[in-house]
Amino acid sequence: MRSRNPFVMDCGVFTTNYREDMAILHHPAAKLKVLTIAAVFLFLPFFVSPYYVSVANLIGIAIIGAIGLNILVGFTGQISIGHGAFMGVGAYTAGILTATLGWSFWIALPAGGLMAAVIGGLFGIPSLRLKGLYLAIATLAAQVIIEFGIVHWPALTRGPAGMVLPAPTIGGLVLNTDTSFYYLILTMTVAAIVFALNIFRTRAGRAFMAVRDRDLAASVMGINIFKYKVTAFALSAFYAGLAGALWGHNLGMISPEHFTIKVSILYLAMIIIGGLGSVMGAIYGACFMTLLPIVLRELADFFGGGFAGLTHAMLAMQEAVFGLLIILFLVFEPEGLAKMWRNIKDYFKLWPFSY
Repeated sequence: MRSRNPFVMDCGVFTTNYREDMAILHHPAAKLKVLTIAAVFLFLPFFVSPYYVSVANLIGIAIIGAIGLNILVGFTGQISIGHGAFMGVGAYTAGILTATLGWSFWIALPAGGLMAAVIGGLFGIPSLRLKGLYLAIATLAAQVIIEFGIVHWPALTRGPAGMVLPAPTIGGLVLNTDTSFYYLILTMTVAAIVFALNIFRTRAGRAFMAVRDRDLAASVMGINIFKYKVTAFALSAFYAGLAGALWGHNLGMISPEHFTIKVSILYLAMIIIGGLGSVMGAIYGACFMTLLPIVLRELADFFGGGFAGLTHAMLAMQEAVFGLLIILFLVFEPEGLAKMWRNIKDYFKLWPFSY
């Protein structure tokens, strides 16, 4: 409560009504920071080369997919090793609708997310009976089954040859460049972040976290465990489907090798390194894991120089670096980059004092 004494200075951030208390951003400085970041990303294509715009597109798509997986794993406590396959469902659904049936991309995009949500919900049904390693194996089965279907159903998916996808259009504008596609991905990424931040302030979001913390206690409290577990799987797969559809149309083609179990492991690494149970952690992890191969490639070119063997060895170490980073974060900072960033901010809030 604010002090009514004119000689007493208020210290901290105070809320005086429910609208202020439920706001995502409480402090004017936080709102200014978000507006500044939004302005930077809005004008980014005007100040960087197309290559960096393409990297930003990959990061945006990775953020959408990572947030979806974090909803399931970090917030609901349900492990999944089939995220890459659900991205494939979204990509192929959107691709079939646009490339084969000639539908508009703006209809195919949500349709890809919805189809992935339906498939994800079906594979989430066993989560009522299965936990831990057994649930991981069940989602691994989803990955294998969907991969098999993509490869061995050439009449629909064109099999290993893949599909060439048309560029989206808005009126007479064709989104066939990284810069033109950038604003679509930016809009979808912002929408995905805002939706995720708000859902955990609702009954469903709190139910997800209750299931994660103690599903038996949540059931005793009246939470429908089956409903919310399946909903979490469907919502996670919906995010994955959107990410897959965007990724395919941004690249201009899709094939089965783009949605293997390696992709699922990569997204698990994103949320582990970024921070489980944190929307910002998913964002940090997606940025980190997308930029890491690029940084390693640049270092290999810089230090390798004229030594082709050294360059090849450094690039081959990429997978080992991924695995080592996951182990280090699990051992030394299980809450990931999100917790590390909070610690840094807390330190400078108190600096130069030691308490």
